[in-house]
Amino acid sequence: MKIGIVLYPTFGGSGVVATELGKALAKKGHEIHFITYSQPVRLGGFTENVFYHEVSVSDYPLFDFQPYETELASKMVDVVKYEKLDLIHVHYAIPHASAAFMAKQILKTQGITIPYVTTLHGTDITLVGRDPSFEPVITFCINESDAVTAVSESLKEDTLKHFNVKNEITVVPNFIALDKKRSDSKINRGLYASSDEKIISHISNFRKVKRVEDVIRVFAETIKKVPSKLLFVGDGPERYGCEQLCRELSLCEHILFLGKIRDTSDVLAISDAFLLPSETESFGLAALEAMSMGVPVVSSNSGGIPEVNKNGFSGFLSDVGDINNMSKNLVHILTENRLDSFRDNALVQAQKFTISKVLPMYEDIYTKLVR
Repeated sequence: MKIGIVLYPTFGGSGVVATELGKALAKKGHEIHFITYSQPVRLGGFTENVFYHEVSVSDYPLFDFQPYETELASKMVDVVKYEKLDLIHVHYAIPHASAAFMAKQILKTQGITIPYVTTLHGTDITLVGRDPSFEPVITFCINESDAVTAVSESLKEDTLKHFNVKNEITVVPNFIALDKKRSDSKINRGLYASSDEKIISHISNFRKVKRVEDVIRVFAETIKKVPSKLLFVGDGPERYGCEQLCRELSLCEHILFLGKIRDTSDVLAISDAFLLPSETESFGLAALEAMSMGVPVVSSNSGGIPEVNKNGFSGFLSDVGDINNMSKNLVHILTENRLDSFRDNALVQAQKFTISKVLPMYEDIYTKLVR
């Protein structure tokens, strides 16, 4: 099949999943056309069966805000017509689903029928989508999609609760490619922690919903009992506040801010535990990536995280904001001579979400639509 994939090309979970999905489909012989405003961060170099189409947004003085949705719809029309695509798969409802609907209607006037799949990833529903100004458009575009998927049961329930959705929603979880192991890493762990210290890591986009300051407060309690270092990966609006909090708590020598990193596997390979105290997560892809490297996870129990991180097995779940309980769970993992057991369990849990198990679910949806 010839498949167009529309995505945000950034470090966020939806962009990562969409890119890895396209690359996996290309390996199976499908022709993949990525359509977005810049090259996806996970796309890499030249790859067989993979093509990239950049959406160029015109800079007209008339517009205070550039009409990306219109430019995207026009680019989709162009790619479908001249690359003879079989279907379009859009990731994230805003503005991709509405642009896909517009493109579909334009193509219909030219005698071309193109189905589109909409995948809901999280904040398009749980945060942005609840804005009353967006609700009518999101509801309409979800209902007009030829197929709709959500990355967790929790996200599906949220969508049905907050939107008047009549279309069927199929849960297709996020996935991981277990192609990297802890032993593959060439990073010198001793550069970041001494032999008697544990390494705790956190990876996010530093938005409020991630509760990044909670990471520091949990670490501040944990280090009283376990000599350790904290590695932060990512960047965003809450980073400055976190750096200030580190200084206030006199923890700067124990915390490293590494910034944005395209491939986080080397950081996870030297980590002993992963901390994810988010207010909500539609799925918890960062937790899954940690588990795939054999890193147990201490997380909140909100959203789709409990579908990924199994309490007492691959890590522990705590109520949102429960600093003391999260710290207690971290200490338990790191000091009770059970770290190896939790590492093994984390890897076992991650294997439930391998791309080999998830990819056929998408292919089945595509095949039914194309037929």
